[in-house]
Amino acid sequence: MSSITAAITAVGGYVPDFILTNQLLETMVDTNDEWITTRTGIKERRILKGEGLGTSFMAIKAAENLIEKSGLNPEDIDCVLVATTTPDLPVAATAVYVASQIGAVNAFAYDIQAACSGFLYGMSTASSYVQSGRYKKVLLIGADKMSSIIDYTDRATCIIFGDGAGAVLFEPNHEGLGFQDEFLRSDGIGREFLKIDAGGSILPASAETVANKQHFVFQDGKTVYKYAVSGMADVSEKIMQRNKLTKDDVAFLIAHQANKRIIDATASRMGLDDEKVLVNIHRYGNTTSGTLPLLLSDFESKFKKGDNLIFAAFGGGFTWGSIYLKWAY
Repeated sequence: MSSITAAITAVGGYVPDFILTNQLLETMVDTNDEWITTRTGIKERRILKGEGLGTSFMAIKAAENLIEKSGLNPEDIDCVLVATTTPDLPVAATAVYVASQIGAVNAFAYDIQAACSGFLYGMSTASSYVQSGRYKKVLLIGADKMSSIIDYTDRATCIIFGDGAGAVLFEPNHEGLGFQDEFLRSDGIGREFLKIDAGGSILPASAETVANKQHFVFQDGKTVYKYAVSGMADVSEKIMQRNKLTKDDVAFLIAHQANKRIIDATASRMGLDDEKVLVNIHRYGNTTSGTLPLLLSDFESKFKKGDNLIFAAFGGGFTWGSIYLKWAY
């Protein structure tokens, strides 16, 4: 084929060493292992410890893992995108610092913020850059230090989130492999159900907002769950129908790891058996922008060239969508 598609040619991942188990959470907040496991599927999550370590630390580690495994020369990277909802700093894009630190001196870089859908939206952006013919190597990283915005006295949120990062490299492909189709959605109705009240332009930081704990994540769990179940399932089914894919055609579902029940509902709508549904939520919890690339990193050995992968995510805002990609190696 003469037309260019954008294929993932390398992956990398990183999770911090410290493991916050359900048993440890029992000593911090009014909850228990059985309650957490039955409702979310989460057994433990990783937490980044250490003074001065932010999202960029994990993003750099994931990128370095990819570079080491693939033999990529960082100077050949054209663009670095970091999907994150927890940037190191306001204003200064985390991606710019990451690019400099990994030696991607010839790349331009910027952040993408779409909550838990950030990496999925980033896949659309990265593949478009490659398919345009203007760029040959686009590094996409999903990374979040969710522990930096979680109130560990709030049992509605502290049981869910963890820290982690994953990275993928998009390059041109002439065999028809790689990015095939996307169906991306958003709806501002979700703005009130999953958010941080303070620290933005509407309610700047003050002594009062800090005292009121308004810089931590707030989630209306029941409402978000309802929208996430229907949203992820709908777009995943839609992209299968649009591309005339049956359940037998799909090799794996790469679903955002927010809640095991949401993943199961999406897989059920698609008609997929359990062995086609990749899950690591029990180990990491919800790492937000990191979930999809961490799945690729953890299960890379399972993929075969030509495999049809369906990606699906749902995030605050609301943002959600599905992407169809053929594995290239």
